[in-house]
Amino acid sequence: MTLADPTSRFPSFYANPAIRLLATAARWTVSGRLSNDPEATNKAPIDVRHLLDGCNAGCQHIGPVRGAWDIGPDCLVTLAELSEGLPSAANTAFYVQAAVDGLMIIDIEPDCPQQISSHLLNLPGAVYIEQSMSGRGFHILAPLPANFHEYPTAANKKVLREEHGWYEILLDHWVTFTREPVNSSPVVADASKQRPRPPDFSTFEAVYASLAEAAAQTSAAAAVDIDTAVDIPHIIAGEQIIARVLDQTAGRFKTLDDFNGDTSRWEFSVLGTLYRQMLQYLLRYGGFHGVAYSTGDQAWLLYQAAQQVLPPRRKHHERRNGRPFLLDRAAAMIAAQQPDTD
Repeated sequence: MTLADPTSRFPSFYANPAIRLLATAARWTVSGRLSNDPEATNKAPIDVRHLLDGCNAGCQHIGPVRGAWDIGPDCLVTLAELSEGLPSAANTAFYVQAAVDGLMIIDIEPDCPQQISSHLLNLPGAVYIEQSMSGRGFHILAPLPANFHEYPTAANKKVLREEHGWYEILLDHWVTFTREPVNSSPVVADASKQRPRPPDFSTFEAVYASLAEAAAQTSAAAAVDIDTAVDIPHIIAGEQIIARVLDQTAGRFKTLDDFNGDTSRWEFSVLGTLYRQMLQYLLRYGGFHGVAYSTGDQAWLLYQAAQQVLPPRRKHHERRNGRPFLLDRAAAMIAAQQPDTD
């Protein structure tokens, strides 16, 4: 080992069983400044594969490094590769995919009230806790809750945010690790300031359920606002998009048994798998044809794809919000995936 060897500088991080579980996934990089502006403070995940392969002054990208444009081995590396290639890196960034990794991140923001921070940090079951880059927030790494698939709307979200923005659960998102672990009880609430009252959570499953239920209510309301035409609209390259999506998702769906026989939740999971795959083709064909697909168009495409995958049942003949049941569920899925505006 050398002084620059990160495993000797951050032994608790690299030896942590949960981190070692994530280490083999090629979704690691560092967060760095992409701009040449010395005043710039924003940091973003970089294309570390390009950097390690010989990024130099002759490269055409703007700024000293190129931003990560893919969450896979074309841009990212394993933790061992990152440690060997950039041993003096100031941080490590990882793209967590909770459903794949079996782990989720609870990100406590710097402005989270102390009573609530303390409560979350002392819940049982955390496998790793560290301070965030601000020095005032925290990252909690916890196992995927047993009730994860009970909330299909939430399971297909990238982030679940607490209503005040005090903390959030990262499910399909970047997290920048400082590698500075803290004790399981790093915050002691000030007895003279007992407002706001800590939430009544005793487990991370309860934390997840609270945010998941709120996400479901928000998405259901937002789905009504997605304007779907009464009849199937003409959608440029629509047939090609559907064909590509069906080809790429074949054999990748969860089974009805995964949802204890709950057909509605299983169908929504299938919609989520289809839509996640569809997003890349919406960008590809939209860019090629110079069009931007509206959420209404996306709902119709998802609806048509789902009809070719899901076995028909009586409920599919019902109507919700003035449209076919599955079209409304497609709209709900798309509403759930729209970025938050706060």
